Amino acid sequence: MLDFITWTADPAIFTIGSREIRWYGLAFAIGFAIGYMIVERMWKKEGLPPAWIDSLLIYTMLGTVIGARLGHCLFYAPEYYLANPIEIFKIWEGGLASHGGTLGIIIAIYFYSKRVSHKSMLWAFDKLVVPTGLVAAMIRLGNLMNHEIYGHVTTLPWGFRFIQNLSEWMKGAAPIFTEPSHPTQIYEALCYLLLFGLLLYMYWKRNAEEREGLIFGTFLIGIFLPRFCIEFIKNNQEAFEETMLLNMGQLL
Repeated sequence: MLDFITWTADPAIFTIGSREIRWYGLAFAIGFAIGYMIVERMWKKEGLPPAWIDSLLIYTMLGTVIGARLGHCLFYAPEYYLANPIEIFKIWEGGLASHGGTLGIIIAIYFYSKRVSHKSMLWAFDKLVVPTGLVAAMIRLGNLMNHEIYGHVTTLPWGFRFIQNLSEWMKGAAPIFTEPSHPTQIYEALCYLLLFGLLLYMYWKRNAEEREGLIFGTFLIGIFLPRFCIEFIKNNQEAFEETMLLNMGQLL
């Protein structure tokens, strides 16, 4: 039995000029692409106008990316980003917060419901959240490839040793590894995949969409309860969280 797993995955797939194409971005894109195909099948099943789904994709992507980026900047490091607002636009350097993405999507769906579908927000959420568990799992796997958002030191045999000096290592320096730590990215990804399977079952086998809000409510419990619990074994992202009983992720 392994005492630990030394994780040496390269976050970059390849480089074009000075820009890296990373696994994180690919995972994000794959999740959205598969999610779109799933929602498209739901649209056909219910005989909804095709134009509505294209608008839903645009609203959702904008809400997710803008909300997640602003959430990271304003929830976790407001002093720095308010003093250096141009840094907010450097999304390729990392820094996305799922809670900000959630708020961004809520705002986006409000406008989508008012301007496009003219149906309730719950109607849209019941469809949108079905593939979201898959997207969330793909994002966490992207975090795994980035050697980020891992947990406390552990003696469990599946503990991962992540590279601490990642940017220097990617430039040729010798790696500096963490102590074996909880791979909380994998824990979360597995929880989100289970939720994804449950919501697919509810929609396709139990016709849960007929009870407006049921799928959305199940999603909220299924994605945030595991996240809240796993945060207890996850390293804090910012220094100010060290003195908090619940960290920022849990409070949000």
